[in-house]
Amino acid sequence: MVVVPDLRGLGLSSKPDGGYDKKNQAGRRVGRPWNARGVRTADLVTHDIGIMVGFAAVATHPERVSRWVAIDAPLPGIGAWDQITQDPTMWHFGFGGHDMERLVAGRERIYLDRFWNELSVDPKRFDGSEAPALCGALCATRRNASELRPVPRVQQDAADNRTFLAQGKLQMPVLAFGGRSDIRPWGSASHTVCRR
Repeated sequence: MVVVPDLRGLGLSSKPDGGYDKKNQAGRRVGRPWNARGVRTADLVTHDIGIMVGFAAVATHPERVSRWVAIDAPLPGIGAWDQITQDPTMWHFGFGGHDMERLVAGRERIYLDRFWNELSVDPKRFDGSEAPALCGALCATRRNASELRPVPRVQQDAADNRTFLAQGKLQMPVLAFGGRSDIRPWGSASHTVCRR
């Protein structure tokens, strides 16, 4: 059985003004949804912000995760995190505050173009033809701009992650990999944390 949930605050889920920190998202991901399907343990495969939720899940509910795969994202507060947040091309980790919604409202395409055109490994693979539909979906599902708010919670996430790391090594097998480090400084963060 494969279960693919939306992260809380994204997609079709509820969108509170403050968003969700990753520790609370982890509890919601491995609790009721798994219990309702009779899932006692699972192999957890995570990507991007899902890695941040996944790390909280494996640290707080290790008995529920038999193996963890972490693909291509940094973990707030761990490894090269400070280097990543100082990199001007990674500005979106600090993008938040009360004016964020007003800056982006009606300009979602400009915001998203940055990711496609400059942060993707091969920008030529995205020709832009999908952009209107993707931008339309973001505008249609976004309420209280919380679609853009998983990142501002990273200060709390960073503090939680340092606490998790201090508790010792993860008990389950971990496969962690990232993009080429000469393109982006992402890979070192996940590799630093996910030692067995």
